[in-house]
Amino acid sequence: MTENKDILTLGDIRQLVDLFYTRVRADALLGPIFEERIKDNWARHLDIMYRFWQTVLLGELTYQGSPGAKHITLPVSGEHFEKWLSIFYTTVDELFTGSKATEAKWRAARMAEMFAGKIALYQKNKNTIL
Repeated sequence: MTENKDILTLGDIRQLVDLFYTRVRADALLGPIFEERIKDNWARHLDIMYRFWQTVLLGELTYQGSPGAKHITLPVSGEHFEKWLSIFYTTVDELFTGSKATEAKWRAARMAEMFAGKIALYQKNKNTIL
């Protein structure tokens, strides 16, 4: 068996993203939420995710976006983020090893933390009149 390599190219990013989202779509907890939101726009979503991770991990500035607005209204809680991270970590660990693989997991954890906090705040305050 050969040892996994690090995440170094756009091809590596595509491999990671494709396997990760295949698993997310098949997951009983996460799959329905993603399907409801993305519907038949998976090719577009995956392309955005390729560019996002290419920018974050490889420093190639191909992503410009504001993901917060698209995520804040998701009907999710801590258990969803735990599952998302578990699938992400497993996928990274199966495919890659090295500093970029470690960075990918660290960044995913920070994103989950940030989105979970923003979504919880939104859910708490969505019925409050300002």
